Amino acid sequence: MFSGLGRFVVRRPWWIILAWVVAAGAVISLAPKLTSSSDEASFLPEHYESIRAADVQEEEFPEQQNVGAVIVFQRSDGGKLTAADSADVERVSKELTARKIPEVRAVVPGEVSPNKLVRTSVVAMPKITDPEDTSQQDAVETLRSDLGPELKGTDLTAGITGSAAQALDERDASERAGMLVGVGTIVIIIVLLLVIFRSPIIALLPVVLIGLISPMATGLIASANEAFDMKADSSIQELLTVVLFGVGTDYILFLLFRYREALRAGEDPKGAMVHAVDRVGEAITSAAGAVIVAFAALTLSSLGMLRSMGPALAIAVFLTLLAGLTLVPAVVSLLGTKVFWPSKSWRHEPQGTGFARLGASVARRPAVWAVVSALFMGALTLGALGYKANFDLAGSSLPEDKESMVAMRDLEKGFPAGSTDPTSVYLTSTSGEAVSRERAAAFRERLADVPGVGSVAAPRLNPGRTTASYSVILSDPPASDGALATVKDRLRPVAHEEAPDGSKALVGGTTAIYVDINKAVDRDYSVVFPVAALAIMVILGLLLRSLVAPWYLMLSVALGFGATLGATSLLFQQIGSQPGLMFMLPVIMYLFVVALGTDYNILMVSRLREEAREGRGPRDAAGTAVRHSGPTIGSAGVILAGTFATLMLAGNSTLSQMGFSLSFGIVIAAFVMAMLFTPALTALIGHAAWWPGHGDEQRNGSGTAPRSDSAREEPRADGAPRPR
Repeated sequence: MFSGLGRFVVRRPWWIILAWVVAAGAVISLAPKLTSSSDEASFLPEHYESIRAADVQEEEFPEQQNVGAVIVFQRSDGGKLTAADSADVERVSKELTARKIPEVRAVVPGEVSPNKLVRTSVVAMPKITDPEDTSQQDAVETLRSDLGPELKGTDLTAGITGSAAQALDERDASERAGMLVGVGTIVIIIVLLLVIFRSPIIALLPVVLIGLISPMATGLIASANEAFDMKADSSIQELLTVVLFGVGTDYILFLLFRYREALRAGEDPKGAMVHAVDRVGEAITSAAGAVIVAFAALTLSSLGMLRSMGPALAIAVFLTLLAGLTLVPAVVSLLGTKVFWPSKSWRHEPQGTGFARLGASVARRPAVWAVVSALFMGALTLGALGYKANFDLAGSSLPEDKESMVAMRDLEKGFPAGSTDPTSVYLTSTSGEAVSRERAAAFRERLADVPGVGSVAAPRLNPGRTTASYSVILSDPPASDGALATVKDRLRPVAHEEAPDGSKALVGGTTAIYVDINKAVDRDYSVVFPVAALAIMVILGLLLRSLVAPWYLMLSVALGFGATLGATSLLFQQIGSQPGLMFMLPVIMYLFVVALGTDYNILMVSRLREEAREGRGPRDAAGTAVRHSGPTIGSAGVILAGTFATLMLAGNSTLSQMGFSLSFGIVIAAFVMAMLFTPALTALIGHAAWWPGHGDEQRNGSGTAPRSDSAREEPRADGAPRPR
C-alpha cells in the first residue's frame, strides 16, 4: 500500500503540491476565525450545581449586577485613609460612573477596611452570556486609562483587579505568549535541523511546509468548532503551534532519515523516496493513529475545554500525517539529493557513533538496561505522590507584576481575599410559598457560622419572594485550596442540610465552579485514561500482530507518564513555590506522553521487527535497531522537546508547567523508553514478544525462524547498510 502511494507521489509531485496549495487557499478563505474562551463555567455540563445556581440567578435575579471588577484604593504613603481620602474615593467613583463606559453599569464605593488601609469601589457589570465577548475586558482597559487622571491632586493610588481585569491581563499576556512561542518554535527547529543535517534547505523545509498546513488546520478546527458548537480553551493556539511544528518535524525527520539510509544503500533519489515511504509509512501512520485516538478520547471528557481540545489537536495531527505521506515526499523527490546541500555526509554512514555503541551495549546487556531505565523512571514517579491541583487558570497564569495581581495583593491588606469574587448561595422555595424574611435571616446566620466564611450579606428576595440570594465572602482567595475546601466540605453541606423545609439551596460562583471542575476532572481520569490506553493498545496490536508487545509497550509509557508528573511536581511544587499544577495538566500530559511516546516506541519496534525479519536474533535485532533508529528518534525527540519547551517563554506559570512537563516527557519517551527500555525488554522476551503473529519471522518465503544472535550481518565495506 505505502509503496504504491510512494510511487504515485514521486511520479506526480507537481500535482500533489498544487492540490495542497489549492486546498489551503480554499480552507483559509472560507473558514471562520478561531476563537477561544477562558471562562471556566462555559466548559461545565449543566447538571453541576454551580451551573444550576447560575441558571437561578439568570431566571430570578436578571437585574443582579455582577462584580466585574474591583478598584482598590489606598494612600500613596501607605498610611490610614482619612475622611478626605474617602471623599476622593466617592468622587472618583461618581465621575467614572458618569462617563457611561460601555458594560459599566455603575462604580459603587464600598466600605473602608477595618484597619483603614484600603477602600474599594465595585464595578458592576452585566452577566456574560457569550464567553467569546471581550467587551468587559475593553471596559476595564478604559477604566484604567481614565482612573489615573481622576486621581491627580489626591493622596491616593489605585489599581483594578477582579475577574474582568484578570481576563484583560491574561489576554495581553497570551498575545505576547503566542508571538514568543511561534518565533521560539521556528528558531529552535531551524537551529536544531542545521546542527543535525548541516543543510539550510532541510532546516527551512518544515517551516515552509508546516507554515502552509498551520492556517489550514486552524481553519478546519474553527469550522469544526462552529459546526458542533464547541469552545476552544484560551491556550489552544499555542498548543496548536507546537503540535503542528513539533509533530510535523518529527514525521519529516522519520522520512528523511530513511531516505538518506536508502541513498547510502545505493538507491537512486526517486527510488529512495519510494523506499522511504514504503518502510516508514506504516510506522508513522500507526504513530499518528495513536496520537489521534488519544486526543479523540478527550471527547469523552465532561469538561468542554478538553472536549474541544481533543478534536482540534486530532485534526492538526491528521493533516500533518497527510502532508508527511504526500506533500513532503513530493517536494523532496523534486529536490533529490540537493535537499542535503551543501553537506556531503549523506553519502556515507559514520562509523563508531554513540548510537552504534549504545546499540551494542543494549544487545550485550539487555537485562541491565531494562532494570536501570525502569528504576530511573520509577524513582521519578515517586514525586507524583506530592501532586496537587491548582484551579486558578487566570491568576496563576499571570506574571506577578500585572495590575490585577498587584491590586489583589493590595486588597488583601484590609479585606478577606474572597472579596473580589463572592460566592453566591440561592435559597429557593420548592412548595411555591414565599420565603419569609425570618427564615431567610435565620439561614443567613447559619451560613455565617461556617468556618472559612468571612461575611454574608443580607439576603435579597426576587419579586415573587420565592428565592433569596446571599453574597458570601470567603476568607481565602477564590481559587485557593482553602476556599475550595470551604465550599466543598463545609458551605455546601451546611446550605443543603440547613435549608428550611419546603426549600432547597444551591451554591454557585467561581469557587463553586472550581469545586465542580475538580469533580469533573476526577471523573475524566477514570474514563479518558483507560479509553485512550485501550485504543492505543489496539493500534499497537494491529500494527505488530502481537498480543504480548502492546502490554509492555504501554507499561513503558505508563512509567514515562509517572516520571514526567513526578518531575514536574518536584520542580514546581517542591523546589518552586507554586501552590499546585494546573488541574488539567495530568490529562494533557498523559495524552501527549502516552501518544507521542508511543510514536517513538512504534518507530523503534517497527525497525526492530524489520531487523528480525532480516534474520537477526532478538538481541542483535535490538542492538541494530538502536543503531539505525537511535539518530532518528534522538533528533526527533530533541526537536519536539525543544518546541514544547518554547511554551516556557510565555511568561506565565500555566504554560511554563505545560512546556516543561511535555518537553521532559518527550525526552523520557525518546531517550529512556524508546531507546533503552523497549529494545532491552524486547530482546529479553525474544520471539515470544511477537506472539501469536510471529511478526519477526523472515519474509523470504521460507518461513524460517530468525537467525541466532551469532549470525550477525556485517555492513558493507563503505560503511552503508546492505540494501534490502
